[in-house]
Amino acid sequence: MTALKNDRFLRALLKQPVDVTPVWMMRQAGRYLPEYRATRAKAGDFMSLCMNPQLACEVTLQPLDRYPQLDAAILFSDILTVPDAMGLGLYFETGEGPRFKKVVRTAADIDALPIPDPEKDLGYVMDAVRTIRRELNGRVPLIGFSGSPWTLATYMVEGGSSKDFRKSKAMLYDNPQAMHALLDKLAQSVTSYLNGQILAGAQAVQIFDSWGGSLSAAAYQEFSLAYMKKIIDGLIREHDGRRVPVILFTKGGGLWLESMADSGAEALGLDWTCDIGSARTRVGDKVALQGNMDPSVLYANPAAIRAEVGRILAAYGNGSGHVFNLGHGITPEVDPAHAGAFFEAVHELSAQYHG
Repeated sequence: MTALKNDRFLRALLKQPVDVTPVWMMRQAGRYLPEYRATRAKAGDFMSLCMNPQLACEVTLQPLDRYPQLDAAILFSDILTVPDAMGLGLYFETGEGPRFKKVVRTAADIDALPIPDPEKDLGYVMDAVRTIRRELNGRVPLIGFSGSPWTLATYMVEGGSSKDFRKSKAMLYDNPQAMHALLDKLAQSVTSYLNGQILAGAQAVQIFDSWGGSLSAAAYQEFSLAYMKKIIDGLIREHDGRRVPVILFTKGGGLWLESMADSGAEALGLDWTCDIGSARTRVGDKVALQGNMDPSVLYANPAAIRAEVGRILAAYGNGSGHVFNLGHGITPEVDPAHAGAFFEAVHELSAQYHG
């Protein structure tokens, strides 16, 4: 494989020295970019875009072409590819978000779920990883990802997005045995899926636990974190002669950083509700931290964006182990020039913290 020209993202995840704080952004290939909207229109719809390796590669590279400051590319895909490959029939309703033709509510439903083979059942994702990695040609590292078992389970049980997760939580409390069976099957599927991405060329992986923060402290440990630990334990950790770092991101997980830091992941993603300086004190030298600017700051003017970047960098302080990111994904209405101001500010203002 081609040598990396810019590896500061991987170095920061491993708490190795860097010249400036690396930066990337969740949903960096997204609807805020006119070039992305044009490619998506060409594909016809979102899933057609995900399932076309050439077009998925095209949109993955678009933000890198526009913003030379970006220190990583992230695979363009969706967290719900795994349940789709389990036969649930993913589709998107305009204005409603993702939906499944089949839902999972009973022990029989769970027993019937297959564990997808990454190359046979999710080959379009593996082909996208290989295509992107080839086209990157060592520019920056490529991040692979998956949803967490709990997050995937909520969509599968609810049949789509939910504000209160009442069916998922009812199953969790009424029939914990069934929920554990579902989560176990999902943990096996995600482990295999992420290992497939690593073998295809992903150089770091992120587990998106979008809905872990909806759980009580006790339920989070038992029904979300335990299964993410299981995945991390089963991942390929060395490939192409390098460590493959794992980032664990639980939105709303600021209360549980200490136990997340014991998961075996190299880094924790932080949303914008916790202070990165106090998070660093709490986790010590165990893990790197990724985050954590409020995505809404990007609606403000470039001077205000720069000030907030400066505040977060100062809160983290000196030394490596920080990957700058938003606390969640960029929103479609953001002015692309504001994203550019954000990336520039991170590199310009962070050099002073790396001696």
